[in-house]
Amino acid sequence: MLLHEYMLTENVLQAVLNMYSVPEHLFTEVCVIVDKLGKLTREEIEKKLVTIGLSSEAVLGIIEVLSLKSLPKLEEVLGSDVEAVADLKKLFSFAEQYDYADWICFDASVVRGLAYYTGIVFEAFDRDGKLRAICGGGRYDRLLSTFGSEDIPACGFGFGDAVIVELLKEKGLLPDLSRQIDDIVFPLDEELEGPACSVASSLRKQGRSVDLVEDKRLKWVFKHAERINAGRLILVGKSEWERGMVRVKILSTREEFEVKAGELQ
Repeated sequence: MLLHEYMLTENVLQAVLNMYSVPEHLFTEVCVIVDKLGKLTREEIEKKLVTIGLSSEAVLGIIEVLSLKSLPKLEEVLGSDVEAVADLKKLFSFAEQYDYADWICFDASVVRGLAYYTGIVFEAFDRDGKLRAICGGGRYDRLLSTFGSEDIPACGFGFGDAVIVELLKEKGLLPDLSRQIDDIVFPLDEELEGPACSVASSLRKQGRSVDLVEDKRLKWVFKHAERINAGRLILVGKSEWERGMVRVKILSTREEFEVKAGELQ
């Protein structure tokens, strides 16, 4: 198992702020600051929270809650009637029933730095904890209206592509993504670009990988074919096309011949 997910809910932070009567308009700023836990020192986090107007008591309370790694301890602090606690308990109950509990754990320090999250948020890491977060996201109920749609509950997340690559390399799972082109189709005249498109489309429908090249010199096309290790070069020339033919060059053997365009495969 490669992933280990850490869960929290943004409502936990809101509940803590409510305990200390922190104004609601400061929620976004607090999210941004506490999202830097682990990147900044505790002293720096505390100083930033005081700067935006939080009392020392509220700052200490927030830091204390965000240091919790146990859901029962969170329940002791906030109480069982808090919606955020109930949501987390339900999630972990479902995880047990779906046989997924070994993959997740509670971490109160997971606070995404985006205020549109309204429910549980999460970050996923490699099991050894060597790399930074592979992905992170959460639930949001009121985001879609920002883009002109009706609000519906949704969940989204983003991946860190660099982290994924490093993890796949380490596990020997990085796929071979070398580009393999079966055919290069090249019109020898600008007026033959349409027929060349037709030839390329026909080959693609047959499942072949095709690179359609236009507005280049023939010398460049040959170098390009060699560079990408293409299998064939298909030239659409005026005299050949008038006879319903195309010229095919097998690049590995340099063999060259004409084929009826409708029979090319």
